Amino acid sequence: METFPLYLSNMIVEACCHTIASAQAAQAAGVQRIEFCVGLPLGGLTPSWGLLESYLEQIHIPTRVLIRPREGDFTYSAEEFKAMLADVSHCMDLGFEGVVSGVLHSDFSLDLDRTKELTAAAGRGHFTFHRAFDWVQKPQQTLESLAAIGVHTLLSSGAASTAIEGMPLLIALLKMNTGVTIMPGSGVNAVNAYAFKSEGFKALHLSAVGAEPFLTSVPKVSMNSPAMLSDKDRFVSQQSRLQDLLRIVGADPS
Repeated sequence: METFPLYLSNMIVEACCHTIASAQAAQAAGVQRIEFCVGLPLGGLTPSWGLLESYLEQIHIPTRVLIRPREGDFTYSAEEFKAMLADVSHCMDLGFEGVVSGVLHSDFSLDLDRTKELTAAAGRGHFTFHRAFDWVQKPQQTLESLAAIGVHTLLSSGAASTAIEGMPLLIALLKMNTGVTIMPGSGVNAVNAYAFKSEGFKALHLSAVGAEPFLTSVPKVSMNSPAMLSDKDRFVSQQSRLQDLLRIVGADPS
């Protein structure tokens, strides 16, 4: 028996799950598909290979895995991109339905060549281009480019903080009829879901995350670092700072 709302019964409802426990809840709820990731507060990152293998032992509905090696922007080094290609291949070897990824240039334009490499690495797997799309300057042109290289699904908030706010662009993209499934995501919930169905969208993406009490007391020291959350900046270990410390403790290799 379906446990998701009947008015969404002919839509694909995709749950973004960042733990196996979340995926178990999504599976029990009756959603048709999962996007699996870790680090949801960072926008989602690629799960470890061990976690992916454990996931497959417990979750049995179609799943696309997020391929994103770090937080922040979507312009990747050669080393990062090599790792992304390896992760795509591994996910396909494990039998996942597909992957969720995408690459931009630093000017926020689509890196078509690298995105095409990722779609090729996915082979017959389904490829979702993720919300990096919401940074591009020419969304309609970008969608046409994504359709040309075989992208199956576009996850987007319509270049707004929430998909409801971005509805005008999402509708414009839908009306282009490119063959790419336009999947609204960000701020989607049971209150506003029917608004998307009524406009003709065939898929929705949401996390449905809620806080659940776990620890019985608050830790004395937080392990979160809000100062390192930035879309514009990258946070990298500084060689000079490390060398300064090495000299102070007498361990300078030079």
